[in-house]
Amino acid sequence: MTIKALQQCAQSKLAPDPSARLEAEILLCHALEVSRSFLFANPELEVPLKRRADFMHLLQRRMQGEPIAYLVGKRAFWTLDLKVTPDVLIPRPETERLVELALEKIPPGSNWRIADLGTGSGAIALAIASERPSCQVHATDISEPAFTLACENARLHGLARVHFHCGSWLQPLSGQFHLIVSNPPYVDQNDPHMQQGDCRFEPALALSPGIDGMSAIREIVKESLHKLHAGGWLLVEHGYEQAQGVRSILRQAGFVFVSTQQDLAGLDRVCIGQLPKTKTDQHPADLLVKAPV
Repeated sequence: MTIKALQQCAQSKLAPDPSARLEAEILLCHALEVSRSFLFANPELEVPLKRRADFMHLLQRRMQGEPIAYLVGKRAFWTLDLKVTPDVLIPRPETERLVELALEKIPPGSNWRIADLGTGSGAIALAIASERPSCQVHATDISEPAFTLACENARLHGLARVHFHCGSWLQPLSGQFHLIVSNPPYVDQNDPHMQQGDCRFEPALALSPGIDGMSAIREIVKESLHKLHAGGWLLVEHGYEQAQGVRSILRQAGFVFVSTQQDLAGLDRVCIGQLPKTKTDQHPADLLVKAPV
């Protein structure tokens, strides 16, 4: 069979998914170890039997729902091509919004200390480090396989200056930080989304903290009070329906300038709060009540 025939076969089997053509190309490139431009330039090239068998095996796994990122072992995030395995959450486009918001707070050329909690593949920490080379970036994950993978991604991208630590949230870290960022598990373990799409194959520990989807966020906010410099920022990704609850947690903990930012789809995605610079440093809106808004 030719490249074109295999591509058409895969596309028909993956239809009606709107990304069927792209997925077919990605899987074929991986099986043949070639670029997409090679596919376009050589549609009539005969594919060796072994390569064809490898491709059909990948296609079968994809038809059963296994994520593309795990099948090819990588996922693009920010400007980085990251190695991913089933030990870590697959980096998602909406999390790039978290990186954007963090970079808006971190002055270019600054030597801030930054912490990324629950780093997984290292996506957030490495993206920030790539844009703010003068900063000292630390990242933690309770999973040893995730810790190992994040270190490997750092090495592959020449970002060995990022310090990775194996442990829960801020517990492995010493000293104070100017900014803390996290995409923690926030899905209730009984949420039907846990049994749908890519979530079926991703590590449950990275998706859900248990019955209470907000428990990890509460813990991070509490620990951050003792690890942020006065005036330091905390940015937390959350589910689109959790914004009000996260804002309430931040305000009750004493954070000011609390706000919610949307992702590219217009959904509430990131809550931000600042630790007061002084005891009297509060935003007028935060002086009203310390309750859900």
